[in-house]
Parts: sequence; structure tokens; C-alpha cells
Amino acid sequence: MIHMFRNTLVTSTVALLVACGDGSETNATSTSVSTPVIAEKAPAAVNYTEQVLTSANTWVDGSITQSANLISDSGISNWQSTEDVLTTYVYFNQTGQVNVALSIAKAAGKSTLSLEMANKLTEFDVDANQTQIELGEFTVTQLGYQRITLRGIKKSAQHFPSISAIKLGGEALNTPPFYVRDDVYWGRRGPSVHLSYQLPDASADYQWFYNEVTVPEGYDPIGSYFMANGFAEGYFGIQVNSAQERRVLFSVWSPYQTDDPSTIPEAYRVKLLRKGDAVNTGEFGNEGSGGQSFLRYTWQAGQSYRFLLSVKPSDTLAEHTEYTAYFFAPELNQWQLIASFARPQTATYLSRPHSFLENFIPEAGHLERKAFYTNQWVATTDGRWSALTQATFTYDATARKQSRRDYQGGVEENRFYLRNTGFFSDSTEYHSVFTTQPATNVPDIKFEQLP
Repeated sequence: MIHMFRNTLVTSTVALLVACGDGSETNATSTSVSTPVIAEKAPAAVNYTEQVLTSANTWVDGSITQSANLISDSGISNWQSTEDVLTTYVYFNQTGQVNVALSIAKAAGKSTLSLEMANKLTEFDVDANQTQIELGEFTVTQLGYQRITLRGIKKSAQHFPSISAIKLGGEALNTPPFYVRDDVYWGRRGPSVHLSYQLPDASADYQWFYNEVTVPEGYDPIGSYFMANGFAEGYFGIQVNSAQERRVLFSVWSPYQTDDPSTIPEAYRVKLLRKGDAVNTGEFGNEGSGGQSFLRYTWQAGQSYRFLLSVKPSDTLAEHTEYTAYFFAPELNQWQLIASFARPQTATYLSRPHSFLENFIPEAGHLERKAFYTNQWVATTDGRWSALTQATFTYDATARKQSRRDYQGGVEENRFYLRNTGFFSDSTEYHSVFTTQPATNVPDIKFEQLP
């Protein structure tokens, strides 16, 4: 049930009426009758124990662009349109009563807003120069994420108020809730989630790693990276870079630890050996540095794509390992070379095969993502294939510190899957182990025909 509440100022005048002899009534003076006035007890001050910063925990529903425009380091600002719906997310670990207040950073003129939480809707006015608005009690009846939604109804100035925080207090806060308290950039990106595959024989030399990825329709928002073939020294998968652009991305880290590729000494630089048609190559930084390649390709949600990676010590470059990535799109019905890199100071075959799912755009951290990872295989140097049927689920520091709880992995219909962001409440335990039944069809790869 939706409840409506509006702050109003009510004044009342008590008139003492005295009966006259003719039956009429007149106002009595204070000298004729004395009536005591009992003052109401002032409500106890609310102890707001939690201050949820809007800069870290609020997004504009359905709009990455408006999330970037309206949410800054200071919180909600530059808010003009009544069409914008701003939602703040808090994970409650206890049910019960919650008092809610808004911290107003700036208010010009007079405006009317509404706030909805736990099936209660409150409409209220904000006057110029007010710094805090107390909105009363709400009742949380279930654990997990609660949406606190703000809407602008009308305003006399150009902007609705700038709101820096939502304050919470009450019995439901006796057990502290989860929300982004620090490391705002990573908290707004949301948790990344991983599947680490168990190799069948730790002593074997595995050169090839095969995997398939299917992204369900509606789970491919901008900022998604569905990484298919991860290895100890890099990663290979598909991205959603914008509304117009999608990529196949393959990168190899340099053994030199830096976030600035320009500082890598020549002896530690990843070397490009070859690349496929229309593939862009260069260097990357910020999260380690190394060699990067990508193919702009409009892959589609609901379709399955294949990934093949080769890892082996170089035959021609001493103390180098060669990493070569191939991508198979059913729309093209052929394997495509993405790139081949040589990494110095390295002599290895495939190690730490894994997959992950992440969001790389903070303004898109409220949108849900999901992918199925299926039919994993590895092959030794002599071409003997083995199925990978066991995976261990992990997540990053954002999830480990419980800044975000929207992380999940598991098995559906004999397929591994990963799911993150979107503020769902059903999280998966760290180091959960999942198994699938092995596929019966060995990948049909004609190695000698690969481009």
C-alpha cells in the first residue's frame, strides 16, 4: 500500500465560549475565566547513525548520461527535470523502523519533492537555505537492498535542491547496513566476479584454452566486459563500449609493474607479433600496463561466441612466451585472428584459466549484467583435449569489504554463469565451488587452418 504524507504547518486558536443569559454565546475575556493550556511533549531528537552519501550510492534511473550530469563528488546537483528519478541503494541487515532525513547542500527558492522507500511515499516541501529535512518513519520488512527514490514535483527556482546525503536512524540500523562508504570510484563501478577453472593435471603443458560465452538479452548494458579466456598474464573477451560500439578485446600484461606504459623499459615491453584484419593494437595502462588489441565488432546478446587462446614459450625469442587469441563469430562462421603478442621475461604454458565479469563505467554501476560461460576445454601441446568441469567463484575488494552485495555465480542448465551489479540481494558465498557435466563434443579445431 502506498501512503501519502505531506509536511504542513497547522495553527489553532482556542476560544473560550461563555453562555449568555439569552442563550447566545460570546467570547469571554481572560479576567472572567481561566483555562490551563497543556503543552504537548516535544518529540525526542532522532539519532541518525548512518549518513549515506549520494555521491557514492545514487544513480538516475535508466540514464547513464544523466547519472554523470547530476551526480558529482558533492552529491546530487544541477537537478532540473521532473523526469529524472534518482535512486539511492542501501542493503539492510535488519528489519524494523527507520527514520529518514535529507542533508541539503543548497536550496534556492521553494520546491516540492517526493521520497519513496519500503512502499511508503512521502511528499514534502523544501524552502530556500534549508539544510536538513526530516521525513519521519519508514518500516523495512525484508532484508537486502532497499531503493530510496527521489522525484522532483515542482520548483520556483531553476534547480531542485542539491542533496549531499540521506541520513538514517532507528532500530533497523542496530545492525549496520551495507553501502559504499569509501573508494567511491570502485564502489560505483560495482563488484567484479570471477570463475577460476580447475586444470585436470597440474603437471601437464596445456597450450590451448577454449571457451564459449552467451550474454542473455537485456543483460548487456554499456560498460560491460564479459571476459572469457583469462590467464595468468592477461585476458580475452567482449565489451560494450558505447551505444554504438562493441569490441573483442585481448590484452597481455608486461612483467614490469606500472600503470603508465610509457615508463616500461624496452626489455620488458610486450611485443606485437601479428594481428588480424581491422584489429587495432597499442598499449594500455591504469590497471597494470602492457600490449592491447581490439576488434570493433557488433556482437549480439542472445548469441554464443567462441574464444580460443594459445599460450606457449616462443620458438624464436629467448625467455619470451607467445600469446595468440582467436575469435569465432557465428555470423561470420570462421575463426578470426585477433592478435599474437610475445611477453618477455616469461617462459610458460597456460596457467590460471579463468573468466570474469565487470563493469568499467561508474555511471553504469546500477545496471545488471549476466553471462553464461560454457563448454570449457584445454588441450596439451600434442592436441589432447580435456574438459574443465569445476570452477571456483570469487569477487574483488569492493565485494569483500561489503561496499556492494550484488554479486553472484553458479550453474544453470549445466552452464556456469556470472551475475553482478543491478543491486539484487541474492549474493553468492566467496570460494563457492561449482561443477558441470562435461560436454561430449570435443572442440573441432583444425589448428593448421587457423589464420
